[in-house]
Amino acid sequence: MPRTTGRPATTLRSTWQSGTLWPWCLAAIAVCCGYAVATVFHPGYLSSDSSDQLRQTLGIQPVTDWHPPVMVLLWRVLIHTTGAISAMAALQAAVLWGSLWVLARLMWKKTGSRGLSLAVLAVGLAPHVMNFTGVVWKDVHMAYALLAALAIALTARDLPASRTKTRWALLFLGVLFLAYAVLVRKNGFPAVIPVFVLLVFAIWPTPGRRRWLAATGILVAVTAVASIGVSAATSPVATRQYSQIPLDDIVHVLTPAQVRDAAEVAGASADFRDRLVKTTATCQKRKVAADAYFQCYPRDPSRGVTELGSQADVLVRMWMNEMPKHWKGYGEYRLQVFAKLLFQGNLQFQNGTDIEPGIRQPAQLANAPINEPLKSALQNYVTGFARDTPVLFQGWFWLALALVLTLRRWTGRYARELRLLGASSVLYMLAYLPTAPQSNYRYIYWPALAGTIALLLIAATFMERRRTAASAAAEEPDTRPAVPQNHRTTDPEATTAETREDLPVSG
Repeated sequence: MPRTTGRPATTLRSTWQSGTLWPWCLAAIAVCCGYAVATVFHPGYLSSDSSDQLRQTLGIQPVTDWHPPVMVLLWRVLIHTTGAISAMAALQAAVLWGSLWVLARLMWKKTGSRGLSLAVLAVGLAPHVMNFTGVVWKDVHMAYALLAALAIALTARDLPASRTKTRWALLFLGVLFLAYAVLVRKNGFPAVIPVFVLLVFAIWPTPGRRRWLAATGILVAVTAVASIGVSAATSPVATRQYSQIPLDDIVHVLTPAQVRDAAEVAGASADFRDRLVKTTATCQKRKVAADAYFQCYPRDPSRGVTELGSQADVLVRMWMNEMPKHWKGYGEYRLQVFAKLLFQGNLQFQNGTDIEPGIRQPAQLANAPINEPLKSALQNYVTGFARDTPVLFQGWFWLALALVLTLRRWTGRYARELRLLGASSVLYMLAYLPTAPQSNYRYIYWPALAGTIALLLIAATFMERRRTAASAAAEEPDTRPAVPQNHRTTDPEATTAETREDLPVSG
């Protein structure tokens, strides 16, 4: 009887060598890493903004549009489903690692490189990406939604042309993520446009006018319907948050005397005029570069974030009247703030949970404390890299990389994706030129994530090119002359002599 002892081992070895099991190994690694990261951040790190949204989610205070109501609604659904406030941070980790697994699987499929596919998963452990994975921020939500849309686009690109229904389904799924990115970050729309173009080109390599109109209509319709639905479900209080921008410009460009005169011309009340003058004097005395509303403005705690919004019309009139006359000072101020964002970024690590003084901490948060040893380990990991490799956390580096991605003529499979990822990052960062309130690293989180993925796509392009060249060389026929089996030497003279000896001798 034939031996069967080694068949399972042989089958397993051949399956491993063929690569059939590798995507499942990547999935197992992604699940383990995602669970570990979610454990480190449990129950989720919160800034003062995040804590404010949690109180809105739990019904402790009214919902406002100062922060995206769509996050409040999503958090409510998660808490109602799971009963835990940590579900939001866990969902963030799941979306990140799920998207990375899809990209890693595609990378393995195209390049056959286990190392490169593992490098894609390693993006989730990179210090400039992992630092915010469990921080409940709209910036993180927008970045992961765009990453998920990218993963969907590259998946659709490899589908056979006959899979029409699947392509439409992936388009709709990608549009859902893009619509969420628009709703969750007010200034995220410029970053969404190139990713949307990338999605459409991935689904249809040569889309006609009808398909462009259909895809655009779906994106607009889904965004509009979702916005209306969120507003109906949360009934947010309007705060007109955009009033922060003209306030910053006015108090940093004009003198206190000019602010007083401009406020009188714009029809400001005596109380608001005095507050503006005091804000200007305080910011200039303390040399506060931005975020005047929270740093310098004498706020009325009883009115909350609606206080400034009630004066939005006055601030806009002041801005329209004064900034054209002080265009040079306005340009210098905005360039100063943007340069600080690019070269002096801060907040590379959100240290646990921040609760504003005098604000009652929700019981659900008090009953789920942060693991201090794990937080300390994560903080040492991130801040150590921020000290030794600061370029990873600098806006100028990711902007420069994005410009190279956008302007360079790329070739290969991912040429279009590289240009569009670069364009998404460039547009998103330039949108902060007239609006940046601070110099936080979270404002460049998406460009950093997109740039890291783009570098791996470049590596995949070179790897695939080498693989194609090696395959072509292996299949190329050997055109060299065959060597006789009885050939004993390669010396031409010896060969000639041997040939003469073999010739018959005439009589």
